[in-house]
Amino acid sequence: MLGLGCPKQAFAKIATPRIQSYIDDLNDALNQLKPGAALTRIQAAWLGTCLTGILLMNSVCWAKFERASLGDCKVAALSWVFRKASIPWDWLLRVSVVLILKRYGITEGVLAFDESDRARSKSTKRIYKVYKQKHKGSGGYVNGQTIVLLLLVTSSITVPVGFFFYMPDPALKQWDKEDKRLKKSGIAKKDRPIKPERDSAYPTKTEIALGLFKRV
Repeated sequence: MLGLGCPKQAFAKIATPRIQSYIDDLNDALNQLKPGAALTRIQAAWLGTCLTGILLMNSVCWAKFERASLGDCKVAALSWVFRKASIPWDWLLRVSVVLILKRYGITEGVLAFDESDRARSKSTKRIYKVYKQKHKGSGGYVNGQTIVLLLLVTSSITVPVGFFFYMPDPALKQWDKEDKRLKKSGIAKKDRPIKPERDSAYPTKTEIALGLFKRV
């Protein structure tokens, strides 16, 4: 058993042949670029299960992946590997991009930045970098995430080559809200609280974009 109720062979039964071939190529490339970074057999099979689940369900959801496996792989086991396995995520993304560029014969492109707001449950507080944001569809508010993306735009495809989660500085956000309230009440600027310094743990979208560019 794989720790939480998923047989070791269950992962391997799920992945399609094309996905399995892609993961084999991925592992070969990992070994070439960073010796020792290759996925273990279980990690590779787990990744195949997740990719197949995304392909079938058009979603990243452990519960849906469990259904795609016809119950062979449980939610707890799938998420446990994601949270606990020593998978070289940064190298995995880098090598994945290299494989795509090679497969499509891409030799040039333009780097561009974009952002995406993803609405989550109104009550959730445990999701990484989740915060209250305006919901464009309803005009109300939801808890959501904002992802800043670095994209490689080519003549044939657009590929994400980097990403980072953005979240407003809570202290600055609270100050701005209070400052607007006091200003509306007629309080002079000199009598209102001074704007606090931004916490480095909450970089601006521009700072995030520059950081992604330097990494790539």
